[in-house]
Amino acid sequence: MIRFENVTKRYRGTKRPALSGVDFEIQRGEFVFLVGASGSGKSSCLRLILREDVPTSGRVAVLGRDLRSLANRKVPYFRRNIGSVFQDFRLLPSKTVFQNVAFTLQVTGSSRGFISQAVPEALALVGLAGKEKRMPHELSGGEQQRVAIARALVNRPQLLLADEPTGNLDPATSVDIMQLLARINAGGTTVVMATHEAAFVDQMQRRVIELKHGEMVRDETHGGYGDRSMIPRLVPEQERGAAATAALSAVQEVQRETETLEPLTAERIAEMNRTPSTHPIVLPEVDVAELGVADRLGLADAAGEDEVGPTS
Repeated sequence: MIRFENVTKRYRGTKRPALSGVDFEIQRGEFVFLVGASGSGKSSCLRLILREDVPTSGRVAVLGRDLRSLANRKVPYFRRNIGSVFQDFRLLPSKTVFQNVAFTLQVTGSSRGFISQAVPEALALVGLAGKEKRMPHELSGGEQQRVAIARALVNRPQLLLADEPTGNLDPATSVDIMQLLARINAGGTTVVMATHEAAFVDQMQRRVIELKHGEMVRDETHGGYGDRSMIPRLVPEQERGAAATAALSAVQEVQRETETLEPLTAERIAEMNRTPSTHPIVLPEVDVAELGVADRLGLADAAGEDEVGPTS
């Protein structure tokens, strides 16, 4: 569905290319996250897919079309197969919810009958049934983003591009929007989303393409927001207070057992050598030199703090 072949994009007045030798392919029905710091090239990729820009070198093919050879007059027809959602909603403030969603169909010359059927269906899909007559300023941020998503989907596109769609939303509303995008993808629409929302990327475990300074540095089928493969895992330290307590208990157990032992005569020693103990006592290995004062006394608390304060 989308193919980047050694794509480089340079803008005038910049020393470093926005994209440099980028190669990837996105199949129909995938949900792909584009991640990376600001200026890494995520938005440049989306603009190339929408044919807002053309690559300086390399090839971009979308829906089976080489976009460099696509005539400018055919770009509007090409974009009918692509829905776009942005961080700032981009709703028309003087039009109702219904009119905002219908606007896309009106521009493309759809009939009134099709518009009257398709717009309510799109609004119902995003959970806004019954709010067709509301104005954008009467809606919450999450509802405005849902209107933008309905507008992107009303033409039933094969591909949905989302550029930071949760950037202006609170966490709870962002979760609702991500669940909505996941349902849209489950219905067969390919979703490509550029985002900084690490939590969603890590939890959803979808394909992740990471960009850094315009270069693709990672492509994982079930990835997270950042590549943590080289970060060592934190291993909890042994609680020294617990170790000291265990050692003290073991020593006391040995003392109690030795108090009940019979006097060690020559016959008793010989018998012990013939019959090895079936329950040997194993003492924990504790380096007393490393223990604090509280540990040596077996008084450290459960959190393992072994320092004795000035008032102790």
